[in-house]
Amino acid sequence: MELLRQRILQDGRCFEGGILKVDSFINHQMDPVLMKSIGVEFVRRFAGTKVNKIMTIEASGIAPAIMTGYLLNLPVVFAKKKKPSTMEHMLHTQIHSFTKDRTYDVVISNDFLTPDDHVLFVDDFLAYGNAAVGVLDLIEQSGATLVGMGFIIEKAFQEGRKLLEEKGVRVESLAIIDDLSNCTITIR
Repeated sequence: MELLRQRILQDGRCFEGGILKVDSFINHQMDPVLMKSIGVEFVRRFAGTKVNKIMTIEASGIAPAIMTGYLLNLPVVFAKKKKPSTMEHMLHTQIHSFTKDRTYDVVISNDFLTPDDHVLFVDDFLAYGNAAVGVLDLIEQSGATLVGMGFIIEKAFQEGRKLLEEKGVRVESLAIIDDLSNCTITIR
């Protein structure tokens, strides 16, 4: 996706340790035109699949998931990183965040993720695959079916794709970062 590629090279910032900061256009301040283009591309890539629900995890996946859900006229549900006292029929997993170096209890209501659901998971980054594996756990607990996972940016050098594909997951990434060595962004 050329528009995304250009924005990453123009506005993305690299930090030591394989960190790519895209907070000026994806996950803090958001570019709605770019988000629409991202949604359109996910719709194109997953055309012909039997999807009836879009899923993400808070917070950075919400914008692309909402745009994808809007374009497909489908509901969007997101897993929460804190257990609400009002949530009923809670499914629970734990996810370790590479970026924040902490483990989160992640929950979703089984009222909104059911065996009738065919889920497309959308998120901002695929790195080591920790969040995606946690989401797989929630989907399995619910009895729903995963159709595929779409990521805005994949860090290929952190091997999350390999982990997911070994589990039989269809992975679609809109921009693949091959290397961030010496704080230079190398996009496939």
